[in-house]
Amino acid sequence: MDTSGAVPGEPTLPFWVSYDEESDPDGEDSMGLFGNRQEAVLRGVPLGVLRKNLADAVDALQDLFAEVAARGGPLPLREAQLSVQVTAAGGVQFVGSAQVQSSRGIVLVFRQ
Repeated sequence: MDTSGAVPGEPTLPFWVSYDEESDPDGEDSMGLFGNRQEAVLRGVPLGVLRKNLADAVDALQDLFAEVAARGGPLPLREAQLSVQVTAAGGVQFVGSAQVQSSRGIVLVFRQ
């Protein structure tokens, strides 16, 4: 999801994010919670950007789930659980099953 659009002075929400000084010498890291390094820093994630990106992600998922539900059949979709990570810039990234080895992250549960 888009991570641009942060406004100076905008309210922020504190999040622990992975920090890699080598890949981000300016200190403007945008890595999420599932970085390869163990070091983490507390960053103020811009609330407006996070709100927009999370809303866009949920809207897209609801459209997708509606298409799946319309298929019907003997095994209808009743629940979906997805893990997301939040980047320091306010982005929202879905976490694939190969990456879900850490307990850090946000789990979204959609029920019918």
